[in-house]
Amino acid sequence: MRQKIITIIVMVALGWLCSLFMNGLWVAAVIPFISTVSMQIKGKQGFVLGFLGMAILWLLLILLKDVPNHHILSTRMAGVLSLPNAALFILVNVLLGGLIGGLSGWSGVVMNWAFRASPNPSQGGASRDKK
Repeated sequence: MRQKIITIIVMVALGWLCSLFMNGLWVAAVIPFISTVSMQIKGKQGFVLGFLGMAILWLLLILLKDVPNHHILSTRMAGVLSLPNAALFILVNVLLGGLIGGLSGWSGVVMNWAFRASPNPSQGGASRDKK
């Protein structure tokens, strides 16, 4: 449980730092991948942690930009997308960011699985010798 919370905090903190110095939301795909690979996350936890980490990050970033301007842009974008209000527009964006982060985290888990050193494929590692 503690490793999960630390992983989410690391993802949010790294994403926050990257958003300060780099332009673009592509960071949401890189940070969960690197985090799950480096912290050796296994199974479904990679998707869940990536989803939560990037959803929290995107929610924070959206609210920090949206609240000071009284939701003007999000209300207009909600109208363009035929959504009833700005809150639903923000929710859709947070879910989209979470999905990107979740798939990236899951890709990191698959990367760990593919390159795990295991002589026996029945132990869960990829087989290196295809004889």
